[in-house]
Amino acid sequence: MTISERIQRRFGRAIGQYRLIDDGDHILVGLSGGKDSLCLLELLARRSRIQRPQFTVEALHVRMENVSYETDTSYLQHFCDELGVPLHIITTSFDSQLSANNPQFKQKPPCFLCSWQRRKQLFNLAQQLGCNKIALGHHQDDIIKTALMNLTFQGQFSTMPALLRMRKMPLTIIRPLCLVEEADIRTYAEQQGYQKQVKQCPYEHATNRTDIEDLFDRMQQLNPEARYSVWNALEAAGKLTEY
Repeated sequence: MTISERIQRRFGRAIGQYRLIDDGDHILVGLSGGKDSLCLLELLARRSRIQRPQFTVEALHVRMENVSYETDTSYLQHFCDELGVPLHIITTSFDSQLSANNPQFKQKPPCFLCSWQRRKQLFNLAQQLGCNKIALGHHQDDIIKTALMNLTFQGQFSTMPALLRMRKMPLTIIRPLCLVEEADIRTYAEQQGYQKQVKQCPYEHATNRTDIEDLFDRMQQLNPEARYSVWNALEAAGKLTEY
């Protein structure tokens, strides 16, 4: 089985297993420009041409003007045009003083504030366009590492679910790459010639995620089936879907 075939199979299995897509869905994809979101958009665009389920796809790329972490938007436009997907580009910024002036964001790190601003733009545009779902490019490794971070630093066994229905707005978050391993996406991106991001974020090393990545690597060295053990535990605890 080729890398492409394995990704397609796991992508399709995730959609069926977690009931991520229904007839009539209008899906907005968060397109960062990294390998994961490019792969997700390509898979969804191709899937939308299949008779069932019938759904439509659009994409949003958010440029954060005060962080040097960006993709050539002309490349993204060409990528979307080739797939027949409408692309929306929004330029915004996050205020590092927000946490000081708003109790809701007290003591939040810059990465949280940046992510929060990007999500805010996604939620707003999705509702303006009449989308009922937002698709994000998190893969299985992201979900497992988030579980390990929450367990280690928050004392909670939780993660980013494959399906999350929002309580305060008529939107559902889906992660169709949830069964796909990052290594497969990396290889596929190289095969497809995806253009890489210009990544110079000044905050990228200011988190604990690098340490968790090292921990996950050591777990897999200890037990090659470790990823599936963690995944099965999340499944058994009902952490992969939130209705």
